[in-house]
Amino acid sequence: MKYYLVAGEASGDLHGANLMKALKAEDAQANFRFFGGDLMHQQGGTLVQHYSTMAYMGFAEVLMNIRTIMRNMKTCKHDIAAWQPDVLILIDFPGFNLKIAEYAQTLGLKVCFYISPKVWAWNQKRVHKIKRVVNHLFCILPFEVAFYQQFGMKVDYVGNPLLDAIAAFIPDPHFIENNNFGHKKIIALLPGSRKQEISRLLPEMLNIAKNFTDYQFVIAGAPSFSANYYQQYIGTCNIPVIFNSTYDLLHHAHAAVVASGTAVLEAALFNVPQVAVYKAHQFMITAARMFLKIKYITLVNLIMDKPVVKELIQEDCNTNTISAELERLVQGNYREAMLNNYEELDSKMGQPGASAKTARLIIGYL
Repeated sequence: MKYYLVAGEASGDLHGANLMKALKAEDAQANFRFFGGDLMHQQGGTLVQHYSTMAYMGFAEVLMNIRTIMRNMKTCKHDIAAWQPDVLILIDFPGFNLKIAEYAQTLGLKVCFYISPKVWAWNQKRVHKIKRVVNHLFCILPFEVAFYQQFGMKVDYVGNPLLDAIAAFIPDPHFIENNNFGHKKIIALLPGSRKQEISRLLPEMLNIAKNFTDYQFVIAGAPSFSANYYQQYIGTCNIPVIFNSTYDLLHHAHAAVVASGTAVLEAALFNVPQVAVYKAHQFMITAARMFLKIKYITLVNLIMDKPVVKELIQEDCNTNTISAELERLVQGNYREAMLNNYEELDSKMGQPGASAKTARLIIGYL
C-alpha cells in the first residue's frame, strides 16, 4: 500500500521513522512518500520536504514566516493529490497537519493522526474539527483517552513511541573516548531543534558552565544545523557540540538542562536528573498564561500529575535560576527524589510497542 506521512519537527521525524519501520514489517509492499527528516529518509521512500524548512515556534515567528508556511502547505496538498496514497498519516504538528487533514477529506482519503494534538492543554474546541477531519486518532498519553471520551470520541491508546526508540538504542561503547570527553561527569545541554529555541536558550545554558568547572558540558546538536551555526553562541567556550548522538549523550549524562518538549521525557526515561527551560516571544507567553488549561508544560509532570522536574519559564529562565537548580541536581536528596519519581514514571509509561501497535491498527482499518 501507499503511505503518505507528514512530520514537521525532529520528534515527528523520530516517531515517523519508527512507524515506517513497523509498517514495513506488516506490509512487505509498503511504499512511502513524506514530509519529514533524515531518520524517516533512512527507512526508504521519497522525502518531499525536510522539516527544517517548516518548524516555526510561537505566534510572532509564524506570522513572520506565513508566506513560507502557506507555500509549504500548498506543496504538500498538491503532492498528496498527485500521488493519491491509500492513507495519509499525520504526525503531531497540528497547526499544519489539521489543515492538511481537512484537505485530504475533500479528496476522499483516509486520514490517520498519530500522536494526538494537545487540545487538552488549550483551545479544546479543536476536538470538534478533529472529529470531522480525522478518521482514526492514535494517542500516546494515558490521560488522553478519558479526555476525548468527554466529547464522544473513540480513540486508540497505543502507548508512547519514545519507549520504542529507547528500547532500540544500542549504546556506543567508545562514545567517551571518541569524543575526547575525559573523566569529568557530563552535563548535557539540549537547547531544542528550532532556531528560535536555540537562540533564546543556548546562551543561558552556556553561561552556567563557568559555575560548574568540575563537569564537562556537552551540547546535543540538532541534525538540521551545522557546527558553525552553534559556534556563534559558543564563542571561546570549551563546550563541544555532538550530532546524531543524543541518546549516547543522555546514556552518559550525570544531569541535563533541557528545552521543554519531547526531550524532557526522553531524559527522564534515561534517568537523567534535569531542569526544563523555556523561552518564547512575550506575546506568546502572555497568551499561554491566559488560555492554557494545564498545571505544567512538561510531559513528565503532566503524566505524573505533580512537579517532578523543575520548569523554568520565560523570566525565570536565566543563568542564576538554572545554576541554582543544577546545583541541587548534581548530588544530594533532591537528585535522589527525582530518580525515585522516574521509577514511578517508568511504571506509568508501560512497555515498548507503540509503533508496531499503531502500524497494525492502521493496516487493519484500511
